[in-house]
Amino acid sequence: MTVPFASGTPAAACDVLAPDGSEIRLLPQVRGGSMVHCTLPPGGVSLAVTHRTVDELWYVLEGEGELWRRQGEHEAVVPLLPGTAHSIPLGTRFQFRNVGTEPLRLVIVTMPPWPGMDEAVRVEDHWPTDSA
Repeated sequence: MTVPFASGTPAAACDVLAPDGSEIRLLPQVRGGSMVHCTLPPGGVSLAVTHRTVDELWYVLEGEGELWRRQGEHEAVVPLLPGTAHSIPLGTRFQFRNVGTEPLRLVIVTMPPWPGMDEAVRVEDHWPTDSA
């Protein structure tokens, strides 16, 4: 099967809100993974989730934030700064927040491709949210 080439730029408006509440703009997808542009506004805090079937890789483009990850007994909070990359392995509980004054913008690659909104399972928040 031949797969056509794909190119794209993030849309001006978000395509969908992720299950964690972040703004998602769709980018190209291939059989093995999907890519999105993610934005969290200043002061924004995502909902904490874990994934059922996918791994993710994040690359921070702009802004300043923090990422909480927990898998089993291993737990860490790391800064989300431009030029840094982060992994969200399957089974990791995670939450992120924008601690800066500008939007936090990331590129996220999901492997395999994002299957749908029921992929994310809500877990207990590390940081309080307005939705808790």
